[in-house]
Amino acid sequence: MNRKGTCKSRFLWAFLLFYCFALLLPPGAGTQTVLPAQTIWPTIMGTDKGLYGVDRLGMVRPLWSGGAVRKILNTAGYWAILGDQGILVSTDLLYWEPRNTGLPIKTIKNYSRGIKTFTYQVQEIKDLRALPENPDIMVCATKDTVFLSRDAGRNWESLGSPPYRTNGIKAVAIATLPTASLPALTVFLSHSTYGVHYLLPNSRNNQWVELNQGIERLETTANPDEVSDIAVAAVGGAQKIYASQTFRRRIYQLDWGQKRFTPIWSDDADFGTVDSLDITGAGIRFVQEGAIVELNYPLVSPAAGRTRQDLHAFIRSIPAAWGIKPSCFISWGSDAFTDTEPVTLSELWLLDAVNATDDPIRVPENTLISSPPRNTARGRQGLYLPVNHSMESKSLAPYLKVIEESGLNMVVIDMKDDYGRLRFSPNNPAIPEKGRVFRPVDIDVLLKNLKDRGIYTVARVVVFKDPELARKEGGKYAVWDSRRGKPWVGYYDSRQAKGTGVDKDSTYETEILNADDPAYEIKRTYYDERWVDPYSEEVWEYTAAISAELHQRGFDEIQFDYIRFPTDGANLADTQYRWRENGMDMESAILSFMRHIHSRVDAPISIDIYGANGWYRTGARTGQEVELLAPYVDVICPMYYPSHFEQDFLAQAPAELRPYRIYFQGTQRTERIGRGQIIVRPYVQAFFLNVSYDRQYYNTDYVRRQVEGVRDAGSNGLTYWNNSGRYDDIPLR
Repeated sequence: MNRKGTCKSRFLWAFLLFYCFALLLPPGAGTQTVLPAQTIWPTIMGTDKGLYGVDRLGMVRPLWSGGAVRKILNTAGYWAILGDQGILVSTDLLYWEPRNTGLPIKTIKNYSRGIKTFTYQVQEIKDLRALPENPDIMVCATKDTVFLSRDAGRNWESLGSPPYRTNGIKAVAIATLPTASLPALTVFLSHSTYGVHYLLPNSRNNQWVELNQGIERLETTANPDEVSDIAVAAVGGAQKIYASQTFRRRIYQLDWGQKRFTPIWSDDADFGTVDSLDITGAGIRFVQEGAIVELNYPLVSPAAGRTRQDLHAFIRSIPAAWGIKPSCFISWGSDAFTDTEPVTLSELWLLDAVNATDDPIRVPENTLISSPPRNTARGRQGLYLPVNHSMESKSLAPYLKVIEESGLNMVVIDMKDDYGRLRFSPNNPAIPEKGRVFRPVDIDVLLKNLKDRGIYTVARVVVFKDPELARKEGGKYAVWDSRRGKPWVGYYDSRQAKGTGVDKDSTYETEILNADDPAYEIKRTYYDERWVDPYSEEVWEYTAAISAELHQRGFDEIQFDYIRFPTDGANLADTQYRWRENGMDMESAILSFMRHIHSRVDAPISIDIYGANGWYRTGARTGQEVELLAPYVDVICPMYYPSHFEQDFLAQAPAELRPYRIYFQGTQRTERIGRGQIIVRPYVQAFFLNVSYDRQYYNTDYVRRQVEGVRDAGSNGLTYWNNSGRYDDIPLR
């Protein structure tokens, strides 16, 4: 063998020995690789179980297993991953260093067998980017604040955010762009409600500036529809900035000189998602419902794109062989596909989504939601049954008839109502100590009657609006009034001529106060609501005990309502939460509660939320954040009641289609915000409210159009709501 052949043989043996040694190393061992990462792992994938490398033989190897991974960055100097443990950085894919100093920490309270413990974790990071020409400079964001690092994430400084009334940041980006003097570092953010803004962090007296010209707006509003991603790339020797939208298939390029986004691609779908922009020298790749798409320059029409079935098939092949489900990946190519530049994509959950405006994309059932409890909750259509109407067979009979004639298969019934009353007789003696049993229904008889007819049963449990518990033990569990030193009750004031109001002592719901003008007086009206403290672990345990017994007694699903903080009252600033622990906020209170319930109740769990919290990426004022709640629930039930939105919202001509628009878009929006992790089962408005739109349009077609919107959006789950139990307006099968 000649010297040249010997050298080649030695190199191959050295490579094989190194490769085998790398396979034997435990994740986290070592500090430096000898060969480039892509030589060993041409594909790196993030999953909900950690980071994995896929070699050229298709073998999968764990590289980090400390939590979920949603995004991967590969720069000239390091690897970075973003997930539920915040941001981690590695130079060798073996040793991972958390780099979260300066980022906010969330405190989660755990409660088990009377013992409190605490878990501290980085607040969810929505996005992470690095400056293309200098990866030491990074930018990330939580739901309400943008952060900048100048040392590859070792330290983070807050850049704040525009003065929004709500949270809802979705994406960030960073670039070096020309200004009036010199090129300047420029940071971008997108917000669910208020669109895109930019900031020059190195400038004196810097402030966030709105940058929404050219972005398509949500109809009938002044708000740009949410921007899902902002990508910066060097194309043709210059930095170019692109943006995509979450709820409509649009891609834009920023004209920085004109401070305007220019549409460069759209397929004109009424609804659809574009996310995870991957900019290359040849064009743009992105993920949409059921497909990976590649657009080649120039980007002038839908015809400019092609579906990358090869990439899609490659991603699908990984879980089939190894039982893991990729959420993001970066690849330098494989036998399945060949690209001249690395492919970097995230938000891969979209590949399991179905867009109702496309030709139906059918995905195998087991790739959508794998949890057995969720599968039992799928496809349920029903009505809310007032508990008083279920006491006797005579009063129940009309509802059974409606269920049969309308083709329904589900009933939702109060077991703990809006007044904190228990509407069943508990077997657990600890439950009545905190609650009051009031006119209980015989649930054993009721459930047998319903189940004999094949009806799925849901127990509605009102949680934090609870007058009964709020008055127990001197208000021990109540939201407290810091000004008055007693349980808090929200109120509003109105000014009226003196002597025309209610007697001062006539009812605790109203009170007459003196006004500055002696000819007038102030009528103070108290809301018919009493709240318990959402931070209280004893309130959580009381709710868990109720829920566990209801499931044990035969209910198929437990549904929680009012899992939120109070929102109404001129005196809202006087609220005091005495069970709150240091470091906790509304979001961590609701998360801690749901984690506790999830650990105690072995049944499908559904939650009711405001329609706006399912429409926009925000849980402001309530703590209800769909993104954060999705891992702990099976079903989310948004109340998109048209009567409860602003009356001109989506009321463009023809205005009578407004109920359809709200439910069609709303159902899909909640599913997208929840990253496809949950079943969306909206509440349908089957009642008249004396507001301007309802006065003109409410009828049976109003209700029918809501139903059509839900079904056309791809969901066959819904619940009719009428508080009095009148269902004359719902469509028959």
